[in-house]
Amino acid sequence: MSGRAVEVSVVLPAYNEEATIENTVETTLATLDEFLPAGTFEVIVAEDGCDDRTPEIADRMAADDPRVRHYHSDERLGRGGALNRAFEAADGDTLVYFDTDLATDMKHLEELVESVRSGAYQFATGSRWMPGEEASRPAKRDVASRGFNGLTRTFLGSEMRDHQCGFKAFDRTALFDVLEDVEDEHWFWDTEVLVRAQRRGYDVKEFAVDWTPKGDSKVDIVRDVFGMGSQIMRCWWEFSVQPRITRRVSIAAGVFLTVVAVLLMGQYLPLEEVVAQMSAADPALVALAALVYVISWPLRGTRYKDILEELDYTEDAGFLTGAIFVSQTGNLVFPARAGDAVRAYVVKARRSIPYPTGFASLAVERVFDLLTITMLAGVVLVGLALSGATAGLESTLFGSAPTGGEGGDYGAAGQTALYVAGGVGLAAILAVAAIVASARSDRNLVRGVVSRLSNDSYADYVAGVIERFTGDVQTVAGDRSAFLTVGASSLAIWTLDVVTALLVLSAFPSVELPIPLLAGVCFFAVSVGNLAKVLPLSPGGVGLYEGAFTLLVVGLTPLGWSVALGAAILDHAVKNIVTLVGGVASMLWLNVSLTTAVEESKDARAAADPAEPTDD
Repeated sequence: MSGRAVEVSVVLPAYNEEATIENTVETTLATLDEFLPAGTFEVIVAEDGCDDRTPEIADRMAADDPRVRHYHSDERLGRGGALNRAFEAADGDTLVYFDTDLATDMKHLEELVESVRSGAYQFATGSRWMPGEEASRPAKRDVASRGFNGLTRTFLGSEMRDHQCGFKAFDRTALFDVLEDVEDEHWFWDTEVLVRAQRRGYDVKEFAVDWTPKGDSKVDIVRDVFGMGSQIMRCWWEFSVQPRITRRVSIAAGVFLTVVAVLLMGQYLPLEEVVAQMSAADPALVALAALVYVISWPLRGTRYKDILEELDYTEDAGFLTGAIFVSQTGNLVFPARAGDAVRAYVVKARRSIPYPTGFASLAVERVFDLLTITMLAGVVLVGLALSGATAGLESTLFGSAPTGGEGGDYGAAGQTALYVAGGVGLAAILAVAAIVASARSDRNLVRGVVSRLSNDSYADYVAGVIERFTGDVQTVAGDRSAFLTVGASSLAIWTLDVVTALLVLSAFPSVELPIPLLAGVCFFAVSVGNLAKVLPLSPGGVGLYEGAFTLLVVGLTPLGWSVALGAAILDHAVKNIVTLVGGVASMLWLNVSLTTAVEESKDARAAADPAEPTDD
């Protein structure tokens, strides 16, 4: 290359482009040479973990022409990741990229480059949706593109018509300023860059281009529906919701919702009767229930210790019990199960257990919880059906709910919770069946299933997350002794949870049921109630648990709604109070601030990149 400084760097993201990459590079060089002085531009092939001859071709071209550079990656980085890496290595102040299939007519390259090189704009992008463009699209691609861009404008406040056109230029300083906050490294990268650039006040030029689709034109399920849709929601939450969720707002909203809930309960539920029933409950039995629930917590710590040992970390069960107390207290205080990530933060901050291991162990624990309560619910339901005790449940679920003084519309909420529980239980069974099948197979079943839905780089990313999760579960499940130990601990923990509910229900004077029926109903109601709590619709699952518990007790016993609802509220209150007391004590013991832990755990999630945990 001549002694002139490089002003323009064009990056070509390439994945398995052996048939086209040479022509693309030559066409790019020839076009740049038409309007830029010699020695002022370079072309970088950002080769993204190809498994064909693309790396060999790129190496040869770079050796033959000093204007060409090749950056190789042994693993898939995703389009955004490959672009980030290449832009960091580029020499130019004007950074450009476009798709290697040359779908956009190269006659527009000069306008793209000069829009930024001249200093008039910091960002420039071609558009297939502006007046004057010419683009022939298959119907599926047309619908998907319009839908995606419409959602982006609606939720993210963008003024762009086309965010995903692979034909863009950036001012180097402005781009790296924006990239500090860009999280996506896959197909949403383009959109996030443009949206954040607009929000920071940069000048963005969008101009019409002639565009002709190349290759297969299919809507990718994983990338287009799951991947990019979830990224729109992530950015919308960050831009529109998160800034408004201050501590003062959270407290005010919590108080407001609590007041509304009480008013609605007074309107539609037999609130006075429920309070009267709860007041008549035997305090000795309620206290005994609380003691039984306290006993379950050391078992939780011991189980967590066994799981961590299978992942090659040995810790004291007492410390781990405290960590669980803190995280579960976070789930009671903060919405969206923010406390789950707190545990990973606590074990990292106090015992140097890496974030990925902290999240992996939590995920394994959740799988055993879901399996245990699903199994308990299923076994007890079969037993109750054989005994004929489910006759009333069918009419409660599918018939008309009681009205007036004995329950109002509470049955509808219980039905919703029950449907949620059924779906979660079925999903848990199917997920573990898939994990076991994958563990016993020589083939990579996870990647095989995902690849059937998509062959995109985002699918590789999704498959990688699932593989890490299933791999950690398999580590424990693959050791028969560990599997039995953790399984037995889980069974004991949830049995004590059920015994707590049984004692609370027995504390009500009007409850005179045979012990076998009472135990069976409690096993089923507690199991389904906890399955219903999996969706993070309220802190601590308050409301969902009570709804499912009440519905099942009414449907399976002759007890009225007021007794069933009172028992559900009291049972959940006992468990939450024990959790809060244990959580506060553990925070003092471990010197952990819950609010600090929640803030720090946001970075923990990003650092670990785990599969999302489910429920306790």
